[in-house]
Amino acid sequence: MRTTTITEAKNRLSALIDQVQSGESIMILERGRPVARLEPVAGHIDATGRLARLERAGVVRIGEAAAPLELLRQPAPELAPGASAAAAVIDQRRTGR
Repeated sequence: MRTTTITEAKNRLSALIDQVQSGESIMILERGRPVARLEPVAGHIDATGRLARLERAGVVRIGEAAAPLELLRQPAPELAPGASAAAAVIDQRRTGR
């Protein structure tokens, strides 16, 4: 559980609400003593709240275009006989291809 001060809670309420919507609980402290707790409503966790928080932090960028279905419908490339998919991924990451 994350903790915050009353001052920080007042200044960053929108960001704290986004965190609560994504399932996190937040304890609010006054002079180091717990005085309140922000928690999500039981059974309701909004994944878009977490996504919005990550976008504001610059971690992700929410796409606007539709998924490229023609690319997703193409069959996966064939592996050479005796080749390992894991080894191919490791090699790809190593060489940067």
